[in-house]
Amino acid sequence: MGLPGKGLVEGLKVTAKTLARRSVTEQYPDVQPELPPRSRGVIALMEENCTSCMLCARECPSWCIYIDSHTETAPSVGEQARERSRNVLDRFAIDFSLCMYCGICIEACPFDALFWSPEFEYAETDIRNLTHEKDRLRDWMWTVPAPQPIDPGPSSEDQE
Repeated sequence: MGLPGKGLVEGLKVTAKTLARRSVTEQYPDVQPELPPRSRGVIALMEENCTSCMLCARECPSWCIYIDSHTETAPSVGEQARERSRNVLDRFAIDFSLCMYCGICIEACPFDALFWSPEFEYAETDIRNLTHEKDRLRDWMWTVPAPQPIDPGPSSEDQE
């Protein structure tokens, strides 16, 4: 059994040490913060991969993704080939004033069209301007970091 009040003394020591330490303030607009490697900032769109399947919009709990598309028919290539139809993306927009940044849309996309970008400077003076269309979402693709290498797992020697 320890001394009564020992925990209180330990806590006061930590508090005193923190109070004695000099605070460090980063001057944000002049000095950019160092973000963790896979930080969540904004959702970026790789338009070429999007098939307008609407899975991201259906899975979104806040219903902040808007997708419009139309179907185009490609002519048949051979005599017995039939015509193929495909969806063409007309509009892909995300309303970041509604977005919860949960990442469900990114996980639900089977075609790897949505990615987390560490970009966080997209503030607007009017809340109505926080709905970003596919052009702006596409521009954020260059900020998406490369995927982390796959963990090779234990080697056969380690298992023996």
